[in-house]
Amino acid sequence: MTSSELWTRATADRYDAEETDASSAAVLGPTLAFLADLAGDGRALEFAIGTGRVGVPLRERGVPVVGIELSKHMAAVLRRKIDEDTLPVVIGDMATTAVPGEFTLVYLVYNTITNLLTQDEQVECFRNAARHLEPGGRFVIELGVPPLRFLPPGQVAVPFDVSEQHLGFDTFDLVEQILVSHHFTRGGDGRYRRGNSRHRYAWPAELDLMARIAGLELERRVADWDEAPFTQDSAKHISVWRKPT
Repeated sequence: MTSSELWTRATADRYDAEETDASSAAVLGPTLAFLADLAGDGRALEFAIGTGRVGVPLRERGVPVVGIELSKHMAAVLRRKIDEDTLPVVIGDMATTAVPGEFTLVYLVYNTITNLLTQDEQVECFRNAARHLEPGGRFVIELGVPPLRFLPPGQVAVPFDVSEQHLGFDTFDLVEQILVSHHFTRGGDGRYRRGNSRHRYAWPAELDLMARIAGLELERRVADWDEAPFTQDSAKHISVWRKPT
């Protein structure tokens, strides 16, 4: 067990309904194209596959996918969509759990590496990816850039969503590199449900060092799945590291 917080049954059951934007064709189309291109004729391994938002449609595109997922409740929601023979899922953490065989692609999307709350565990996640990759294979991470430029002296909170259905903001512990995402989600009865989750944020350069420790080399970094250039103003990055041949 790692320090990741477990997703409960209640959270898993409502996850897809609350992530409809992330599951839209506009978002998933470029994501699937990017990942399928890297997988090529090989197999893909998704760390923290969750309810299968990405893994299921990637499998439907013809890419053999295997998943690792810490929460059995999230995996149970995925299993309603696709059977075990078509998309196998192993219950375990992404830092240490092993599955049989080698892969041309290992990927970890939607800021999920931050669920590992220590630097050591994040390093082990890179090492685990490298162990599963065949020579020449790639490890892909989608991760937001910490928005610390929005923090004036004395302020520790940054809003990331203000809408009719959801209010979200992050608070930061700048010493421990821990952020807490706070969510106020409006239900059908007009009442708000409060939730929060802890994450360890990391900078792109820090991830590159983790990759080097794991024996991986940075191949490219872009700002989104459409492969826009990554700049100092980019809010997130898609990074690709390669296992040398």
